[in-house]
Amino acid sequence: MLIHTIFDVLAWLSAGALGWWIAGRGWLRGFSARPRFTDDPWYFISLAVGALAGAVAFGSVNMNLAGFWTFGHSIAGAIAGGVVAVEIYKWIRGIHGSTGSPFVGPLALGIAVGRLGCFFAGLPDYTYGTPTHLPWGVDFGDGIPRHPVQLYEGAAMLLFLAFWLRALATHKAPVIRNGFYLFVAWYALQRFAWEFLKPYPAIIGPFNLFHLICIALFAYSIFMIRGAYDLRPAE
Repeated sequence: MLIHTIFDVLAWLSAGALGWWIAGRGWLRGFSARPRFTDDPWYFISLAVGALAGAVAFGSVNMNLAGFWTFGHSIAGAIAGGVVAVEIYKWIRGIHGSTGSPFVGPLALGIAVGRLGCFFAGLPDYTYGTPTHLPWGVDFGDGIPRHPVQLYEGAAMLLFLAFWLRALATHKAPVIRNGFYLFVAWYALQRFAWEFLKPYPAIIGPFNLFHLICIALFAYSIFMIRGAYDLRPAE
């Protein structure tokens, strides 16, 4: 799907440009323990391998559960896989503190742009919503108005991006310090909600595979935020 590939490239380019711009302003200085690639390339290799494995594994399992015997990919799976890989790597290397703050803005923007590709890719992408009679329902080519859940998620991520950029500009230390965990929590919450508007098969009660991933991601974010405050010395 050419249109999806175009937006994937735009997502990467826009995410990289935003990350470079934020870094240039120095807003994250002193708030992230993330290693530099030249000092510790294995951190980034672990992140990339974990994200790719999670994206393909969870995306493919969801497609197979729906009866499409093919490979798939998933943003939620990529986030989950990247989190697991990096946390294991940090534990092995004894790295403490959040290392994800530099990725918050780029991820939020990249997901928003990428979801436009999902939207314009239509039915073959299998990211459309369930049928709806609401006036903004979109016909993706089969004559059935559906929830444009791709746009819902994109708008939710742009909302978080605005919140994040304001926190950076106004030097809100508690937000910046826990930025990645807040991002994961917000992503999990909004994605959990939209999953009820998708045709994915349920596997436990009303919950599909991505519901369960979102529950795990939200629990992870709360655990890490609480841990960060528990470990902070009394002032």
